[in-house]
Amino acid sequence: MLIKSDPSPLDKIALMGDVTSDEPAGDTPASERKRGRYQSSSLEECISNVSTPTGKKPILKTMMTTACERNCYYCPFRAGRAKTRRVTLKPDDMAKAFDTLQRAGRVDGLFLSSGIIKGSVTTQDKILDTIDLVRGKYAYPGYVHLKLMPGAEEGQIARALMLADRLSINLEAPTAARLDALAPKKDFNGELLATLQTAHRLRQRMTGKRPSLVTQFVVGAVGDTDVELLSLSAKLYQTMRLSRIYYSGFNPVLETPLENVGGVDPLREHRLYQASFLLRDYHWDVEDLVFGTSGNLDLTLDPKRAWAETHLRFTPIEINRASREQLMRVPGIGAKGADAIVAARSKGRITSLDDLRRIGISGVDRTAEFITLDGHAPERQLRLF
Repeated sequence: MLIKSDPSPLDKIALMGDVTSDEPAGDTPASERKRGRYQSSSLEECISNVSTPTGKKPILKTMMTTACERNCYYCPFRAGRAKTRRVTLKPDDMAKAFDTLQRAGRVDGLFLSSGIIKGSVTTQDKILDTIDLVRGKYAYPGYVHLKLMPGAEEGQIARALMLADRLSINLEAPTAARLDALAPKKDFNGELLATLQTAHRLRQRMTGKRPSLVTQFVVGAVGDTDVELLSLSAKLYQTMRLSRIYYSGFNPVLETPLENVGGVDPLREHRLYQASFLLRDYHWDVEDLVFGTSGNLDLTLDPKRAWAETHLRFTPIEINRASREQLMRVPGIGAKGADAIVAARSKGRITSLDDLRRIGISGVDRTAEFITLDGHAPERQLRLF
């Protein structure tokens, strides 16, 4: 007689495979994405090299369960989708499996998400119980990125803040109306935004090390525009000090209501990240960005160059007099470059593009057409082709 044994926790994680490939955990989201594959049944597919605040690490990215009672129109784990393999782990099993991989040197970090079963509160408890074991029973001190479930209770959020290095809750859409078209069983203000606001409020009260907060949008599935996405992004950066915002370009999934909606050009995702960093790191306003009549960024131009084409083409920046903030508006000059220019000016005037190259401005070719040096356009070699 054949006796069929239950799969081990590691086997279950392998069965889930790359289920979190569209859920970035670190600072280089494009490198974590594996387009077109779900549940590839490989343990290696669950491990991603993720850029974290303490360096690049091999991180186990997985879920407590691939079952979900929510009916999000874009999601491969939505209720009733037959193609999704439903796999569930208990907190003890997940914690033990992670400890096994960590002690074997295969991973050094954990990103833990989940489908929602028996409500958000029950699901959040299972995530938190898992990390309590990881931190307590298995004494793991390293990097942990946890998902907050929609509508998580304040006590759960406080507990998550004590356990994790990074917390995230996906807003998914920039407005309540867009979310209703994308995930009608989720409440934009009452569940998603409120949970993020509570996490920020509780984090502000913490002393010592505070975990970072991030969120993610699904881009382009339901007519959302770049101006909508970036307007909310700017507000979140200003009011909640989010570490970053992820933009996940929509790709249709079979057996979902949006399976016939076209996927998003990856370049749109890239332009959103560029614009988002201008808002976060350079303190631009949304009004500084150049949008077309559709409300979207120009895919053919870096957002910084699009601004320069409008504002600096006929009124270039004088390198020897501009403030640090003005210098950072010039394509090819970032924060480090602006600091290098300011430092170099204290020792003498900058009179040529070679002077800029010598102080480390690597984007001189992008810079030259938007600056003057001692009141004159810099001499530059014209391209032959």
